[in-house]
Amino acid sequence: MQTYIPRIKESIIEEHLKVFPAIALLGARQVGKSTLAKRIIRKHENTIYLDLEDPRDFAKLQEPLAFLEANRNALICIDEIQRYPEIFPLIRSYLDRNNHPGQLLILGSASRDLIRQSSETLAGRISFIEIGPFVAGEVDDLKTLWLQGGYPDSYLLNNELSFDWRLNYIRTFLERDIPQLGINIPAETLRRFWTMLAHLNGSILNMSTLASSMGISVPTVKKYLDILEGTFVIRRVKPFITNTKKRLIKSPKIYIRDSGLIHFLLGIEGYNDLLGHPCLGNSYETFVISSLLEELPRYTASFYRSSSGAEIDLVLEKGNKRIAIEIKASSAPKVTQGFYEALGIIKPEKSFIIAPVNESYPIKGGVWVHNLNTIISSDIL
Repeated sequence: MQTYIPRIKESIIEEHLKVFPAIALLGARQVGKSTLAKRIIRKHENTIYLDLEDPRDFAKLQEPLAFLEANRNALICIDEIQRYPEIFPLIRSYLDRNNHPGQLLILGSASRDLIRQSSETLAGRISFIEIGPFVAGEVDDLKTLWLQGGYPDSYLLNNELSFDWRLNYIRTFLERDIPQLGINIPAETLRRFWTMLAHLNGSILNMSTLASSMGISVPTVKKYLDILEGTFVIRRVKPFITNTKKRLIKSPKIYIRDSGLIHFLLGIEGYNDLLGHPCLGNSYETFVISSLLEELPRYTASFYRSSSGAEIDLVLEKGNKRIAIEIKASSAPKVTQGFYEALGIIKPEKSFIIAPVNESYPIKGGVWVHNLNTIISSDIL
């Protein structure tokens, strides 16, 4: 039996259950939302768990209001709720009459539709919490986490079986999960698009170039990006815009959220293969950014790049606080003058370089070099 690995968001969910009538856990398939939800409801005395992929559970909600009223004193967890979008107006009606915290814990794998449905009907009654794959703050073996990714099954399996798991995950995602959302795109077309994004991971998004490479239109590229972003497998990071007159890059960067999926799509099976691959730097950048954003959900993320080459990989902001982070895959990281030029423009409160170094040390301009473990296990940020 596998040991449960505590999740960063667990305490946040518990706190929100004390305040909000409904909590929505959003995230990709197989990231551990159900495992986390079941762990949480075990801590409560009166709970009900429904999986809408189970016909027996789905049948219990044929009269949703009657079911909710009959169990009004329970914490009800509804998994795979995107399979029953019509329930949201009924949930609103129920919560209007029973407006107290900790009534519903709903889980979904399709952010676009789920957020649209619930934000229209449950405004002020629901808290959204995103659950991603495992990140550096949740596991000990960062080498395996980087190579195999953070989907729990992929991380916990040995390397060969992990690669096979990711093969089947992508196949199931494209051939079953996407059609179940009512999206009619050939699986092979979307896989080819996803693979192309793996080659472009960490790069500035140029939709015209992508459209030309795929032989499709720009609106179709946008549609495919929206689908993959809406199902939590890619993210777009916006550019940091200043009030200066400098010419800035205004297109977002594109990332595949999980490094293990990047490596599978690029055919990288072993750690030595990764170390010699051209994607090494951008893969490590993805790995670090995913871990930091899971640790710091209240921060907004952007990057800075000017047309002259001044660049910072990640700018984190919360209120008046601003942090600049450059990410390097080298154990002897070096930054260019463009990094310092960018610092002078965005004026962060703190500036760091994150790299796989053994110990922390300062460099020019009060910038510190840290490894990822040091950053997330201390109050440095």
